Amino acid sequence: MYTMESIQEQVGGRLLRGKGGGTVTHLLLDSRKVVAPATSLFFALRGPRRDGHQFLEELYSLGVRQFVVSEEPAAGAMPGAEFLVVGDTLAALQQLAAAHRSRFSFPVIGLTGSNGKTIVKEWLYQLLHGRYVIVRSPKSYNSQIGVPLSVWQMEEGHTLGIFEAGISQPGEMPRLAAIIRPTLGVLTHIGEAHSEGFDGLAHKVREKLTLFAGCRQLVYGVDNLLAAGVDLERDRGALLSPQTELYGWSFSRPAWLQVREVTRSGGRTRIHADQQGRAIDLDLPFTDEASMENALTCCCVLLLLGLDPASIREGIRHLQPVNMRLEMKTGINHCTLINDAYSADLSSLEIALNFMDQPFSGTRKTAILSDFLQSALPDQELYSQILDSLSKHGFTRLIGIGERIALFLEKSGSRQTALPVTEYYWSTAEFIQQFRASHFREETILVKGARVFGFEQIVRLLEEQVHQTILEINLGAVAHNLRVHQQLLRPDTRMMVMVKAFAYGSGGPEIAAALQYHKADYLGVAYADEGVELRKGGIRLPIMVMNPEESSFDSLTEHDLEPDLYGFRLLRQFDQYLQQQGLQSYPVHIELETGMNRLGFDPEEVDQLADYLAASATLRVQSVFSHLASSDDPGDDPFTRQQFQSFTASCERLQQRLGYRFMRHIANTAAIERLPGLQLDMVRLGIGLYGVGSAGAASPPLRTVATLTSTIAQLRQIRAGESVSYNRKGVVPRDTLIATVRIGYADGYPRRLGYGTGRMLVRGQLAPVVGTVCMDMTMLDVTDIPGVQEGDPVLVFGQGLPVEQVAAWAQTIPYEIMTGISQRVKRVYFEE
Repeated sequence: MYTMESIQEQVGGRLLRGKGGGTVTHLLLDSRKVVAPATSLFFALRGPRRDGHQFLEELYSLGVRQFVVSEEPAAGAMPGAEFLVVGDTLAALQQLAAAHRSRFSFPVIGLTGSNGKTIVKEWLYQLLHGRYVIVRSPKSYNSQIGVPLSVWQMEEGHTLGIFEAGISQPGEMPRLAAIIRPTLGVLTHIGEAHSEGFDGLAHKVREKLTLFAGCRQLVYGVDNLLAAGVDLERDRGALLSPQTELYGWSFSRPAWLQVREVTRSGGRTRIHADQQGRAIDLDLPFTDEASMENALTCCCVLLLLGLDPASIREGIRHLQPVNMRLEMKTGINHCTLINDAYSADLSSLEIALNFMDQPFSGTRKTAILSDFLQSALPDQELYSQILDSLSKHGFTRLIGIGERIALFLEKSGSRQTALPVTEYYWSTAEFIQQFRASHFREETILVKGARVFGFEQIVRLLEEQVHQTILEINLGAVAHNLRVHQQLLRPDTRMMVMVKAFAYGSGGPEIAAALQYHKADYLGVAYADEGVELRKGGIRLPIMVMNPEESSFDSLTEHDLEPDLYGFRLLRQFDQYLQQQGLQSYPVHIELETGMNRLGFDPEEVDQLADYLAASATLRVQSVFSHLASSDDPGDDPFTRQQFQSFTASCERLQQRLGYRFMRHIANTAAIERLPGLQLDMVRLGIGLYGVGSAGAASPPLRTVATLTSTIAQLRQIRAGESVSYNRKGVVPRDTLIATVRIGYADGYPRRLGYGTGRMLVRGQLAPVVGTVCMDMTMLDVTDIPGVQEGDPVLVFGQGLPVEQVAAWAQTIPYEIMTGISQRVKRVYFEE
């Protein structure tokens, strides 16, 4: 148990006392994740776009009373709160975590590398959880902030720690090493990932090796390090402590674990290896190189921990894929389903609960949880803590499945008041036997269980059954792309994110919820009904409506939507409406025409516009903006600069006449990426949020957001000269294997991609479209792709086949492809 006084002893600083006497059990870095305010300590971290100090009053209003800050609060502010004033809040967080780590003497495995850290960590958990009570990094919490939060989970009763560490710049690892202090080190695959800031792979290896300065043992792949230009055996004196023992594995060189033979068949890999004269045979349920490397790394760790070869073989034979994402799906009876049916521990539960704090459809929340098999806490304390956490996150029902949680709920009976409704089943089979679909309606359901409980069966029962064409939306990629563009802005420049056209086909309320959670400043939609849908979905951010109509004025004002007024007719109509309703100072946005020649007030109308606005008591200008016609084309930069000059000159005239400040914005995605001088007070992010960079710009490191997949309904062998699909124009010149895929133009796959113009990815290879694209089906030539089977997945666009390429084949732009995806195509949202 920590107090502010004991924390001050560890990190220094000046303690400004409030009431005092509070204890600290939760470290809080995000104002959106307040669960236990009375025992939380908030660290006001500074970032490139956000400063934690600006959220102190918000946190205070939520009940938080303990803060670590680098700016002393104003006298009398937030009475009763305690503030520890330090020079660097991040350093204080890391010092506190390091001090917490020093309280424990059980073994700790530290992992770093370019690839495979999280997979190896999760596989070690699968392989060892029956022998140890394990504390480990949640998901991939391996950063300067994530590592302290991971280590803070250590408690008495744990017997093994597994923590990963990642760095993006030289000099970062020593701080993480001081926090983790691993006793056994694991260096996973070193590759090009995250290489920015390093002078080659050898430099990156040297930086990462500093994690293992105090390790007694180090596991690594010999071949991989030699390929990176590092020979640990030769250079160990310069790179590691003399006390560190090396345990390398290799395919081709003498090593502690030497692979002798590898065979692949039936989707499995069999490895015969030699560990200093002892035969090690592995049977791995994967065939890819990365999985084989990760399994050999795990094997070395298990050998060092004293497991016998037979136990290791049995464990590796049953390794399961690591699911690194939370999925949000449409459920039965208008439910929203959050699928996390692969793990059950307190740290990953907290991640899932925070994910569900974003507004989704349905006001009620139900959790379906299995036994939590790995915890240092007694069951009474463990499940009481889980119930308390569910209650604080707004859940109204818990369904417990498993002997331990069922026994707890049975004994608690009517005394349990943390949730209004609790029910329990002794097994997954019992729940399925008694399942009634009518018991789930218009609510958000979290399904979270240890892998052995087979909760994927429950997910299938709760999931709305629709056809097998799916648009997967990676909400983690949305957040990443938002941050990438925010980092291109000046600290005082705001960002409006465009979620019109159903968020470019990705789903308006769901994308908007993620943007609200990640602190976007403004949202933009095309029509009022899009804004109304967002408000009904719980979105509170200010929303600009770019194409308001007179018939939508009631909806605008009822739902606090802010219209774009682009001409005098619309301006007068809305002004008169507001006067009739008795509304004053209603926020509006003014669009200026500077060269797009679409909508907006012309420059010669600006003085008349200024006079009208200055005289109006009902209208208050929130922002003035314009559209760039060709900001993605460097050849048109002179015209873009001309637009900018015209815009700023008009804004200056408006500003002088109105006498109050408004925001100015003209930069779109391409201008954010290419033309930083156009930022002004706000920018508008559009297609860049969805992972599509602007043409002609130095592409920022964006991630794919939308992945469209389908499946093969049927395979058919046809002879040379036969035709495929309507019109009999798709004649094949050879004997051909045709795969019929469950997607057509009614789903948004353009007809112009027929006759070999378009392609889809089948088993990693491009398969051309044959014949005409039908309403619900498209046919592919898969003759040259071995092993194709009915039911195989087909990638229409996404990672491996960018939507930009599909758009180029269709002679259009990515916007049209993405916004054209039909509403009948199921959207699945997930967060890695």
